[in-house]
Amino acid sequence: QVQLVESGGGLVQAGGSLRLSCAASGSIFSINAMGWYRQVPGKQRELVAAITSGGSINYADSVKGRFTISRDNAKNTVYLQMNSLKPEDTAVYFCDAGVPTRVGVLMDYWGKGTLVTVSS
Repeated sequence: QVQLVESGGGLVQAGGSLRLSCAASGSIFSINAMGWYRQVPGKQRELVAAITSGGSINYADSVKGRFTISRDNAKNTVYLQMNSLKPEDTAVYFCDAGVPTRVGVLMDYWGKGTLVTVSS
C-alpha cells in the first residue's frame, strides 16, 4: 500500500509563489513517473507537470516558464515550485505516482489534494 500526502497549498496573491510537496510512503520498491495534476469544479483533472525517474520533464503549456517540478528519489518526494501565480491557477492540486508491482503492473496512486487559491 502506498500513501501520498500533499502539502504547501494555500492562499496567495497573483504574482506570488508557492511550493508544493508530495511525500510517498508505504510499500515502495521504486517509483516511475511522478506528477502534479489540478482540478477545478466542473472541469476534468489536467496534467500540470510530470517527471520520470530518469529526470525527463513535461509541463502543461499554461505553466511553462512559471512552474518547476523536481523530485528527490531517495525521499520519494516530488515538488512543484509555482511562481508568477495567476488566478487561473486556482485549483486543487493532486500528486500522482506510478509504482510498479513485482509482476510488472504499474499502479497509479493519488494523494487527496491540496488547495491553491490565487487572488487578484
